[in-house]
Formats: sequence, structure tokens, C-alpha cells
Amino acid sequence: MFKSYEEQYKHEIVDLILYVQNTEFQLHINLDEQSDILDIPTHYIANGGNFWIALNEDGQVVGTIGLQRLSKDLYILKKFFIYEAYRGKGYSIGLFNSLVHYAKSHGVKTIILDTPSIAARSHRFYEKNGFEKIAKHDLPISYEYPDRNSVLYRLNLCRGPSVM
Repeated sequence: MFKSYEEQYKHEIVDLILYVQNTEFQLHINLDEQSDILDIPTHYIANGGNFWIALNEDGQVVGTIGLQRLSKDLYILKKFFIYEAYRGKGYSIGLFNSLVHYAKSHGVKTIILDTPSIAARSHRFYEKNGFEKIAKHDLPISYEYPDRNSVLYRLNLCRGPSVM
């Protein structure tokens, strides 16, 4: 099941994000470097973005994805994480489709993202869904991201991905 953010899931969301970043990918990113996840309503929803979660059959958070507004037509995809045991089972594409549907219905023209350079599976997912790899100097706006070895991507929604 996919649903928009609800405060009752806050701790599960934080636990998932920190686990995937630091246990699976060993990125050593602490909560201070991403305090946005402690106040999702302010950092994502209040300015026109959104945040979604995927729940397993027991109602536990197994995935997250956020859309944060940077300017009128430019948004950033953030906090796209799925527990390893749930990857390849439709949770990723379900969350991604929720985000793309929302973005298109709200007139978003461009989505950018940064992803760890070691996350090759994620890179394939993004490229398969219409994202193009870009260099840092091609970013349409400057923003901070905690993993300095990130790969950067841009999705032009005027062309759009093929939503599955």
C-alpha cells in the first residue's frame, strides 16, 4: 500500500532511511545532515511537494520517497529508499509512480536528484524511467546533498517517463 506521509510513521521513516544509508550503503550520513526527515510537513509538504511511504502487508514502512520544491517548476526527488527484502517486488515503481503522477498533476516540469555513486541498481532504475545523468555544473539550481560522491540526474517531465 502506498500513502502520503502521516506523522504516526515518522520514527519508522527515520529508521528506514538511516538503516539503508548507513548499514547497507555505509555512507555514514547522520541525522544532523538531513534534518528534513524530522519535519517532513515543513520541508516537503508545506511548499508544494509531498512525501510517500510504502507499507507492507503488516502495515510497516518498507519504502519512502519525497518530492521537495526548489522553485516554481523545479523539484528534487529525495529519500527514495526501500528495505532490501522488498526491492524488486513493486514497491519502488509504486512509490515512483505516485511521485510522477503528483508531479505531473501539479505542473512540475523538472525533477533532479542525487544518488550515491555505489547505488548502481538505483542508477539503472532512474535511467529506465527517463532520468538523464548530468554533471554538477548542469544542475539548474545549487543545493546541498550529504554524499559528495553522488551521481546527479534530471528528469524533464515535458517528455516524461514511461509510467509503469
